Amino acid sequence: MSDRSSPARLEKAIGYTFFDRLLLVQALTHSSHAYEQSGEPGMDNEVLEFLGDSVIGLLAAEYLHQHYPDSREGELSKLRSMATSTECLSEYARRIKLDKYLLLGKGEEKSGGRKKKTILAGTFEALVGALYKDGSLAAASLVLLPLLADTFKRIKNGAFLINDYKSALQEYFQKQNLPMPCYRMVEAKGPDHKKTFTIEVSCGGHPLARAKGDSKKDAEQRAAQKALRGRLGRKLKGLPCEMFVLKKD
Repeated sequence: MSDRSSPARLEKAIGYTFFDRLLLVQALTHSSHAYEQSGEPGMDNEVLEFLGDSVIGLLAAEYLHQHYPDSREGELSKLRSMATSTECLSEYARRIKLDKYLLLGKGEEKSGGRKKKTILAGTFEALVGALYKDGSLAAASLVLLPLLADTFKRIKNGAFLINDYKSALQEYFQKQNLPMPCYRMVEAKGPDHKKTFTIEVSCGGHPLARAKGDSKKDAEQRAAQKALRGRLGRKLKGLPCEMFVLKKD
């Protein structure tokens, strides 16, 4: 590991110095690297990842309970789900440049492991788990809470609905007493390994929007997003982690 990607530099970046630096090294060690070094899984970050998952869930719940006291349980659950999603966790990892410090096996390195969301998210969870073991919840909070605050800074208390675009469109139509949106595949182009799908979303037989995507699910989300923007305009604001904020009336 070069000086530029040493654990000491990561400690400086996150503002915490480990009492047991081996915990930090373990948090950064992907199973592919551990296997190449010893021939079997062992000193990898999977157990710390398991621990960190629970710590992140607890701290996120505490943060949301404190900052959104007027919100209902369902809304808080949606926010916590966003904050602990692979999308968001990988974004947290990128913000602290965790990708520079990963210890990957040669094969995983060649296949672009440093950019894979699942690896970045898992390593971030492992880092939080290591922080918890080394310095309790205070140490984990030191790194996680500023990231949570930055993610939620555009969401005012009692003034949002949040979910994926398809669910949001459905919720909106329910509140407007309109028929549920329907999705129809218009076209599928390209070879099997690289197809592009075009999906149309409609309401009561009236087309609302069309969109393309690398999968049917992706195209449906994009179509729902277009439909929402067409109806809500500036009320719909994008958030990190492929989520959105919708102001309540």
